[in-house]
Formats: sequence, structure tokens, C-alpha cells
Amino acid sequence: MFSKVLVANRGEIAIRVFRTLEELGIGTVAVYSETDRDAPHARRADEAYLVGPGPANQSYLVVDKIIEAAKKSGAEAIHPGYGFLAENAAFARSCDEAGLVFIGPPADAIDAMGSKTRARELMKEAGVPIVPGTTDPVDTVEDAARIVDEAIGYPVAIKAAGGGGGKGFRVAMSADELEKAFEGAAREGEKFFSDPTVYIERYLPDPRHVEVQVLADSKGNVIHLGERDCSVQRRHQKLIEESPAPAVDDAMRTRIGEIGTEAARAVGYRSAGTVEGLLADGEYFFLEMNTRVQVEHCVTEMTTGIDIVREQIRIAAGEELSIAQDDVRLGGHAIECRVNAEDAAKNFAPAPGTITAYSEPSGPGVRVDSGVEAGFEITPLYDPMIAKLIVWDVDRDSATRRMVRALREFEIGGVRSLIPFHIGLLQTEQWARGETCRDLIEDREWLKQFAQPKPEPSAAEEEEGPQVERSYAVEVSGRRFDVKVIGAAPAVNGVAQAAPAAAARKPPRRRERSGAGGASADGALVSPIQGTVLRVAVEKGADVDEGALICVIEAMKMENEITAPTAGKVEELNVSEGGSVATGDTIAVIK
Repeated sequence: MFSKVLVANRGEIAIRVFRTLEELGIGTVAVYSETDRDAPHARRADEAYLVGPGPANQSYLVVDKIIEAAKKSGAEAIHPGYGFLAENAAFARSCDEAGLVFIGPPADAIDAMGSKTRARELMKEAGVPIVPGTTDPVDTVEDAARIVDEAIGYPVAIKAAGGGGGKGFRVAMSADELEKAFEGAAREGEKFFSDPTVYIERYLPDPRHVEVQVLADSKGNVIHLGERDCSVQRRHQKLIEESPAPAVDDAMRTRIGEIGTEAARAVGYRSAGTVEGLLADGEYFFLEMNTRVQVEHCVTEMTTGIDIVREQIRIAAGEELSIAQDDVRLGGHAIECRVNAEDAAKNFAPAPGTITAYSEPSGPGVRVDSGVEAGFEITPLYDPMIAKLIVWDVDRDSATRRMVRALREFEIGGVRSLIPFHIGLLQTEQWARGETCRDLIEDREWLKQFAQPKPEPSAAEEEEGPQVERSYAVEVSGRRFDVKVIGAAPAVNGVAQAAPAAAARKPPRRRERSGAGGASADGALVSPIQGTVLRVAVEKGADVDEGALICVIEAMKMENEITAPTAGKVEELNVSEGGSVATGDTIAVIK
């Protein structure tokens, strides 16, 4: 077994992995960006190393820095968590070359399943049912139109070959929407996975998203831990997960488990992984394989009592699985709600800000996985997740009531969150009947009931002064360290001193965020969020209709379409592709 492991991630997943490492008696090493300098995950570990400077949203992707930190700390292995480098075959190979163990699957398995087109081809060859569509990449919109007309028919899903987590997924309900869907999927594929390649599937309008957790060791043992239902989604990204799936009977459960283990064996898999599929009209289709720990692994841990991260670490250390398939017993029902910094009333718009108060729920059958605390800032640079709230009880109805109770106990001040949405959705007839709830989530009028008042700024935000950076030399046990201290300017005779211009960092005043572009009396279309402009859909001087797409802004790993609030002519256009925009900036003037 390892003596020290570096976790190449941040937030709740880093802390989640630290907990298991601590229980195994393994030393913990964190990495952090400059933005996360004082984050809970960086303070929690035995050691922590800066992986910067550079763009904060890229710091966790700098392989050389992570490898360097691992070597400097004496870590023998690296756990990637999920996201960032978890499904990066090149990173896994870099670990091998550096003499470090990658706590995940072999690089070849990541390659095989990381490309969705290659994965579909492999599954088809292995006899695993796949959603009808292409197994080869589609190069152009024209090729896509021909394939759809000849072999698939509308509606279709356009998907990034390297996609996952809802990224690089677009739907074209008709030929008129194909070009926009194709370009959007390719753009997200390039941005998030460095691969603009796309493929096409038949779009199943309201399927259940059902996945199965698999574990495979190096001794030839491959098992599954039952299925999870992840059908409650917004923009193809999960909001609520549960296990077992309400629409799966024992026969289907056995079949789904077989598909999962067959898929893992087909690529020589080793580690924890998830085989995702779609359940529609009694048929189950392979969708993709995520070669990592999933965000929602917690519900499976609650129903099986198996620590999935512990098994993953054991496998990476060359040990055999501690359980066999016959040892797996499913008991009760577990539900997970993703508590994100989003405004459901504004179509789940990102709602970054500083958490002013934070108190987690507790009690029987309640688990919270989080990486935040009071004073922590949810920035536009990273995923908007605040916490995952997981509950267990003897059956689905009891678990639902427990979840509603726990959500009401959860106190999060200073930012808007999805807590009101979750409480409302879990008390609907659709949820009680085990439906996907897609009709509710896509109903803008229904969502408006979850509007929340503008969060009040904390006293610290109101009074915060310039931040000063100073360097000191310190000596600990005869060893010299250069220390950088960042904080408020020191007071002299009770008066705070101004910082040098190059060192002062005055944080911007926070402004209210909204979910859609707003127009002022003078026709100014202002940005509701801070982010990067991915696409500009109009030109200066163009005539636009109300609701026409003006631009697409990426914030907190989500694309947000900014549309014209009224018809008119674009008299000013102040954004360009690749540029940045701040909350409250004027995007365009439409009169």
C-alpha cells in the first residue's frame, strides 16, 4: 500500500479522497491554484503545493507542475478525482513515465473509452447494445445532414467524441437546428476536451438515464455495484441522482449489470468506472463509459456500504478487490441532490459569490460532501457546486422525506443556490411517480417560483481594503523557506497603510447576477454574468428579432445564451469572440 498520495483536484472531491486516504493511514498531498490559496482542501491535506501561476482555471491542468509537486512531496501515487485530468490518457502515461502510480484505469482503456466513437464501435463488436447512430466521426455539417436524412431521421443528438458530463451535447429537433447543434457540440468538444470531433445518435426524447458502477482489479475480477438513476438533469447535466433506479426491476438490473461488466472486460479495464446508458420503452442502450469516480458515486456507497474510493486505491496498489459479486447487497434507497450556486428561477444561470453563512444538515442517514465554508468564494472559474447532499432511508418515499428535511436544515448565505428548487421538485407528483421531471425543469414559468432575493454582501466584502503581497524569509528547524504573505495593509498608529500600486489588489464590488441579458431604457443589453465570450452571433448594424441570439458566454463550465430582449437594430456591439465580459458590462445597444 502507498505511504503518501497526491490528489490532483480541488473542492469536495479532493476532501472526499483525503478522508479515505486518512482512514487507510496514507499521507495526503494537495495542489491548489492561486485562487484556491486558502481553500479548505488545501488546508486539509498534510502538505499543499501551488500549481501556478497562470490562469486559475487552467492551473489544475498543468501536468508538469502536478508531477513536480508529487515528486517534491515524496508521493508514490496520484489520484485525479474527477474532471480535470481524471480521463486524460496522456496524464496517466506521464505518471507512469515519472514513476508514479495513476490511481485510475490503464491509459489504453482511457483512450478506448474516452473517444465516444471508438467506445461505441468496441461495444457494438462486443455485442453490447448501443443507441442507433454513427460509430465514425462526422466531419462537416453537410455530412451530418446527409447521414441524418439517409439513416437516422430527426430528432438527433450531436455529441463531442471526447465529451462527458453534459459537455459537447446538442440536440437538433429539425434540419433548421442542425448547424447550430453541430457547431455548439464541436466548440465545447474543443474547449473542454481539446477535440472538436463529433458524432450523431438518434435522440430519445425522454429516456431514463441509468448507469451502473463497476469495479475491476488486475487479478481478473470485474463486478458491478448496482445501478443509479440520473434522469433529473438540466442542459444534459445531472441535478439529482438515486439508487436503485425506480424504473428498473430485478431482471433489468441483472441485464444492466451484465452490460457494465462486459463493457469493462472489453477494454481490459482496471479501477472504478461507470457505464452509462439510456432506458427507453423497456430497452437499455450503452451510452458511454466514464473511466473515473463519478460525482454521484455516493448514492451507491450508501446502498451497498462499499467505499468505492477505497477499492480504487486498493486496485491501484495491486491488491485484489475486497468483495466478490455475490458479496454485493443492495439495501434501502439513497438520493443525492447537487447543491449548486445557480438560480433555478433564471433557467439555472450561474450565481457566483461569497458564502457568508454555512451550516450543514445532519441526523440519521444524512451525508454531506463539500469543499466550502463561510467566507469561501464561488468563482466563475470553476464548477458551481457548493456541496452534494446525500441521504439514505429504507425506501424511496422515506428517503425523499428525509432529503426534504435535510435540505430545509441546510443554511447557505450570500449566494443563490438550488436548495429551493430541490425542495420544490421533490414534492411534485412527477417525482413521486418516478418520472424524469423534464417537463418541469424545462418550464420557465414553473421555475420562477424559486426566485430568491439578492444576497446581502458580508461585512467583510463591504469593508475589505487593498490586499498586499509581501515576501519574507523564514527559518524552520534550520531550513530556510521563502514565504509569500497576502493580506490587508498593516496599520501604523491605527491607520491602514496604502499598498504599492503593483501589490494592491482591490476586489471588485459585487453586483447582482441575473440569468438573462437585461435591457435598460437606452437599449443597452447588459451581461448577467462574468465569463468568456465563446460566440458572437450578430454584427453591428444588424436587425434582430426579440429573442434572437446575440452571443454565448461561458461561465462556471456552462454555456449561457444571451438573447435580444427586444426587436431592433444593433447600434453598438462591445464583445468579440475569445474576449471576456464582466457582470453589468454592456454587450450591445439595441434600438
